[in-house]
Amino acid sequence: MPTTEDSGNAGTSALLRMRDLLDLLDRGAPAEQFTPSTAGATEAGELSDADAAVLADATRIALRIRRTLSQHRRREAELAALFDTAGDLARLREPDAVLKAIVHRAKLLLGTDVTYLSLNDEEAGDTYMRVTDGSVSAAFQQVRLGLGEGLGGLVAETARPYSTGDYRDDRRFRHTSKIDTAVTEEGLRAILGVPLRVGTRVIGVLYAADRTARTFTPDEVALLSSLADHAAIAIDGARLLDETRTALVDLNEASRTIEAHSEAMRRAEDAHDRLTDLVLRGGDVTDVATAIGTVLQGGTLVHDAEGAELARVGTDSGPPAAEAVAASRADGRAVSAHGMWVCAVLAGHELLGSIALTGRADLDDADRRLFERASLVTALLLLLRRSVAETEDRVRGELLGDLLTRAADPAGLSARALRLGVNLGHPHAVFVLHTEAAPRPRLLAAAARLAQARKGLAGLHHEDVVLVCPAEAPGEGPGHGPATGTGPAAVSLAGELGRALAGPVTVGAAGPVTGPAEFADAYAEARRCRTALRALGRAGTGAALRDLGFLGVLLGDQTDLGGYVHQTLGPVLAYDATRGTDLTRTLRAYFDEGTSRSRAAETLHVHVNTVVQRLDRIGSLLGRDWQRPERALELQLALRIHRVNGPDDTAGGDPGPGDFAA
Repeated sequence: MPTTEDSGNAGTSALLRMRDLLDLLDRGAPAEQFTPSTAGATEAGELSDADAAVLADATRIALRIRRTLSQHRRREAELAALFDTAGDLARLREPDAVLKAIVHRAKLLLGTDVTYLSLNDEEAGDTYMRVTDGSVSAAFQQVRLGLGEGLGGLVAETARPYSTGDYRDDRRFRHTSKIDTAVTEEGLRAILGVPLRVGTRVIGVLYAADRTARTFTPDEVALLSSLADHAAIAIDGARLLDETRTALVDLNEASRTIEAHSEAMRRAEDAHDRLTDLVLRGGDVTDVATAIGTVLQGGTLVHDAEGAELARVGTDSGPPAAEAVAASRADGRAVSAHGMWVCAVLAGHELLGSIALTGRADLDDADRRLFERASLVTALLLLLRRSVAETEDRVRGELLGDLLTRAADPAGLSARALRLGVNLGHPHAVFVLHTEAAPRPRLLAAAARLAQARKGLAGLHHEDVVLVCPAEAPGEGPGHGPATGTGPAAVSLAGELGRALAGPVTVGAAGPVTGPAEFADAYAEARRCRTALRALGRAGTGAALRDLGFLGVLLGDQTDLGGYVHQTLGPVLAYDATRGTDLTRTLRAYFDEGTSRSRAAETLHVHVNTVVQRLDRIGSLLGRDWQRPERALELQLALRIHRVNGPDDTAGGDPGPGDFAA
C-alpha cells in the first residue's frame, strides 16, 4: 500500500508532466511528443491511477490546443500571404503582369504542381486559357472551354467552386475529347477551380491542380477563393486602369485632332479671307495664284475652260491633263494626277477653268479642303473678270460698230475710245478674221484677248469677227519681231490665232488708218481681202490687198498704181536707173512678142544673145518664178501701167553701155 511519501512523489511527478505538456505547446513540438506512455509510471508508483487519468485528459486537451494554434498560425500565414498578394497586385499596372502574379502566388500558397487562369469571352460565349504556371503542354495552354463543359466551364457557368480528386474518373462533369486530351497531355488528376467574380459577374476561373490524385480541403478551397476575390478586384482594376489610359490616349488624340482641326479651320478662313479680299481689291489671276502657292507651299497653274493658261507661279510643269480636270469636275473634289493636284473651277455645273498645285505630292485633308476653297475664290475671280469683260466687250463692240458704219460725231467716237484706252489719233490696222476650225465665239474670245492686250478693239460686225489694233502691234509677237505694214502684221496675226485655236485662221487686213472717218472703208477693204484669200485657196494665211498683186489692184477702192508697179517691177527699174540699162524695155518686148526671144531681138534691133543675157539678168532680179503664168500676168500688167504713166519708149534703140554687162 502506497505511503504518504509515495503519494507526495506521485503528485509531484504529475505536476512535472503537466509542465512538460505546457512546454511542448510553447515550443510547438510535433504531436507525437505529446503522447508518452504513462503505464510504466503508474506501475512504478510514480503516478496514481487518478493522476494518470488526469494526465491523459490533459494530453488530449494539449493536442486540441496544439491543433487550434496550428490552424491559427496557418490562417495567419495565409492571411499574411493574401495581404502580401493584395499589395503586390495593387502595385501592378499592366494586365498581363497582374494575371501572371495571381497565378504564381496561387501556386506558392497552395503548393500545387500547376496553377492557371482562364477568362470568359462574352462574344464567343466560352472561356479560354489566359495564363499558366507549371504547365508543360501546348495543347493545354491553348484550350477553350464552352460554358458548362468540364470542371472549368461548370465553374464559369455556375459561379461556384468545384474540385475533383481525379478528373479523369469524375462523372460529375461534362467531358469533351478536346478538354480530356489537354488534361491527359498535361497529366493532371486533382483539380480545383474557383470563380473570379466582379460583383455578380463572373470574369474567369482560377485553378490549382496536382498530377496525383488527392482531395482538396475546405481550407484550400477557401484560400484559393480568397485569392480569386483579390485577383478579380485586381484584374478589374487593371482593366479599368487600362481603359482609363486608353481613354486618356483617345482624349489626348481627340484634343490634338480638335486643335489641328481648329488650326486648319483658322488657316482656311484666313486664307479664304485673304483670297477674297485680294479679289475684291481688284487682284488679277496671277495675284490669286501667288497667294495659293504661298499658303500651300507649291507652284500654281491657272487655266481657263479652253485650256488657255491664265497664270503660272513657281512652276515649270505642263498643263493638267484634261482627264484630271474632268475627274475633278465630276467628283467635285481636288484630285491627284501625274504628280500634281488638280481642281476644276466651277460655277454651278459650268466649267470656268482649273487650278493645279505642283510640288506637293501629298495633301492632308485640311490642305486639300483649303485648295478646294481656293478654287471657289478663283471661280469668283473668273466670274468677275467675265462680267467685266462682257460689259467692256459690249462697250467696245458698240464703239467698233459705230466706227465701222461711219457714225456721226467723230470727236465723240474719239473721246469714247480714249475712255477705253484706245487712241484713234494713232495709226490703226483693221483685220477681218475667219476660221472653220473653231466656233465663232471662240474666235471672238481670242480676238478680244488680243485687243485687250494691245489696246485695241474686237467685236462682231455683220457676222464678221473684226479686230482693230495699233498698226505696229499685231506684227509684234513671240518669235516674229517687229513688222511694218498691215500685210506682215496679218501674216503674224494669222499664225498667232491659228496656234491659239489649233486650226487655220484667215486674216484680211487694211490700213493703217487714222481718225474715225477712215475705219469704214478700211473694214470694207479688209473684208474683200479676206474673201479673196479664201477664193484663191489661201485660207489660213494673212495678207493685205496690196499683197495680192493685180487682184488687189482690181479689188482696191483707192489703188496705189505706182506702189503696185514698184512692188512688181521695183528691182528691174532700180537696176535700170543705177546702171543705165534698158531691162524694162527688153522685158516689155519679150512679152509683146509672145515670149519669143528672137522676135524680141528683132523688135529691139539687137542680137538674140543680147536678149538672152538681159533675160538672165531679169531672172536674177525678179526670182526664178518670174515666168510662171500668174507672175508673168502681174509683170505684164505692171509694165502696161508703167508705160501709161511714163514716157513713150516703144522705139527701138541700140543697147546701152551696161546691156551686155547685165
